[in-house]
Amino acid sequence: MSGIRIASRYAKSLLDLCIERGQLDVVKIDMEMIDRAIEGNRDLRVMLASPVINTDAKVDILSRIFKGNVSDVTMSFVVLLTNKGREKLLPEVVDSFLSQVMTHRGITSAEVTSAIALDASSRQKVLDSAIKLAGGPVELIEKVDASLIGGFILKVGDKQLDSAISSRIKALKREFSENPYIPEL
Repeated sequence: MSGIRIASRYAKSLLDLCIERGQLDVVKIDMEMIDRAIEGNRDLRVMLASPVINTDAKVDILSRIFKGNVSDVTMSFVVLLTNKGREKLLPEVVDSFLSQVMTHRGITSAEVTSAIALDASSRQKVLDSAIKLAGGPVELIEKVDASLIGGFILKVGDKQLDSAISSRIKALKREFSENPYIPEL
């Protein structure tokens, strides 16, 4: 079974448990914090993936990092995952859990990449476009990529709105390269 399917199943089990216990909001915040910790710490990522470090040591390290900072449900889940030998899937489980929470709440994820950080007015216009594309509430994730030169790229599900200047320049280059014009001599 692929790692993504396994991670999805663990995430679904955690989601069901959180809904049953009424702790969905608390665990969502915990998982966002764990995601930031894993993303921001190379040593933690290496430790999770290491087959050399034994399970007890991993549980001890994860307990030191997260115990007292996350709920008991979240901590028990992380320990369970580690004891089952699935700790290397923790980043995928976290991503899948957060995605499933959004789906459960009927919220679509929208990603906007712009050449510079969006101001409040631009952010609202992009958010309105994202809501229109999604047909419902969205959570806007902002990224900055200076290579776009100007404009933005908005992705909502499988839809994309591309108004980046770099994309227009590429289209013009393609159009000029296909130009069959041959000057008369």
